[in-house]
Order: sequence, then structure tokens, then C-alpha cells
Amino acid sequence: MLVTLLLLGVWVYCCLDVLRTDPSELRHLSKKGWLAVAFFGFLIGSVLWLLDGRPRGGRPAVLGSRMAADGPIGPDDDPAFLRDLERRLRGEDG
Repeated sequence: MLVTLLLLGVWVYCCLDVLRTDPSELRHLSKKGWLAVAFFGFLIGSVLWLLDGRPRGGRPAVLGSRMAADGPIGPDDDPAFLRDLERRLRGEDG
């Protein structure tokens, strides 16, 4: 029973992951193709998606957050912000 629920959970995760993935990041097949493989292939299709279809590079699929190439993510990653903060701390408000 537990194994069945685990396999069903992996299958549902893979189907949803295919739907959430940007089409430009897919490898080898289109979004419809990967969805058909994952949906109709159940376990084998899910394994194929996880091993060969998903985008590489640790992209967070659920959050959809900006990647580091898009620019600074937080203020402590922004050199201009840090320079301005240092200037204000020295009292050089100008």
C-alpha cells in the first residue's frame, strides 16, 4: 500500500513538473511529448522525465524565482547598494 502511494506521488509530481517547466528548457521532446511520456508511461515515463527530460542546473520549478543571471537577487548581492550603504555609514550623504 505504501509503495503504491509513493509511486503514485512520484508520477503526479512528474506530470505536474512537466506542466510547470518552461518549454524552452525542455530537452529532446516538446511539452506535449513529455507529458504523454510521463502520463502514459507511469513509472517508466516518470523515470525518463527525471533522468533525461528535466532541465539541468537545479532550477527551482515551484517557486519560479529569478536566476542569478537575471541580476542581483537580494540587496546584499547588489554592489551598487553596498557602495551606497557604505557611503551613508561614513556620513557622506552628499
